[in-house]
Amino acid sequence: MKVLFSFVVIAIISAFSTLNSQNSKLPEMIFVEGGSFQMGSNNGYDDELPIHKVTVSDFYIGKFEITVGEFKHFCKETGHKFPNKPNNEWYNEHENVKEWAWRDNHPVVNITWYDAIAYCEWLSETTGEKYTLPTEAQWEFAALGGNKSKKFQYAGSDNLNEVAWYDETTYERGTKPVGQLKANELGIFDMSGNAFEWCLDTYGPYSGKSVKDPEGAKKGQYKTVRGGCWYYIDEFCRIAQRDSPKPTLKNFYYGFRVVKIVE
Repeated sequence: MKVLFSFVVIAIISAFSTLNSQNSKLPEMIFVEGGSFQMGSNNGYDDELPIHKVTVSDFYIGKFEITVGEFKHFCKETGHKFPNKPNNEWYNEHENVKEWAWRDNHPVVNITWYDAIAYCEWLSETTGEKYTLPTEAQWEFAALGGNKSKKFQYAGSDNLNEVAWYDETTYERGTKPVGQLKANELGIFDMSGNAFEWCLDTYGPYSGKSVKDPEGAKKGQYKTVRGGCWYYIDEFCRIAQRDSPKPTLKNFYYGFRVVKIVE
């Protein structure tokens, strides 16, 4: 009986250790209490207008951008192709960029929208919870600091150097390890700078109406990215700034973070 009891205990401990080991490869999440905010900006581009009231429900968002190490684990588990090192004329002419490519604690880049969705689907299957990309509304609300917002221009500060890796602080040498600079009001890192982040939405104009949990345009061939990156100037790191690449596009500054839906 003692032998059987010991065997059971060992099995439980082993299973718990395995679960912990698996969970250590999963993204750390921050809870975002739902609320209302004014989405958009009068100080940017036309597609940031009109400013309109948006209400979002509770959700969780990644504390960090998905890292090279986390994406490697996903590819190992599923057979999904790990992205190639960025390969274009600019990249090949800049040897210094090759220094940072594919370090485990850097945000993964060279990711299409479809790659990011595949990661979310695998994460959902693995955990039994619903993961996806953030909508633009969720992304902007979280970047602003949610209900704790101090209405900064960038995610966590009006001083961009405190919170973001962009061209003037990276000297165009590539991404930096996640979580090295100041977090925003909710404890989220790198929502301005480091890597552009894919959002779930199809790109389209704002309607100007008050909406709850919007999901973007119904039709369109472009998706959205937010947050600026290591290669671009400060203007692209503003919270309200939007860009609209095709979902098949991959580049050495496109990455992502995930959202977990509260059900």
